[in-house]
Amino acid sequence: METLIFKNRLKEVRKQENLSQQELANMVGVSRNTISSIERGKFNPTAKLALILCIALNRKFEDLFYLE
Repeated sequence: METLIFKNRLKEVRKQENLSQQELANMVGVSRNTISSIERGKFNPTAKLALILCIALNRKFEDLFYLE
């Protein structure tokens, strides 16, 4: 079976919303470093954080996160 990699479009969507990493971090209650790590694919958010990010950015889960 092929290994799937969890990826995201967080940086792209954050920039569309004209938000800095710090502003998004403040909105969802995490550090700027956490947002940076998620964007770079170094950290996978918990299901709870992923849903909070979707709500904060007004996007569906599949618009932010996908498997490749």
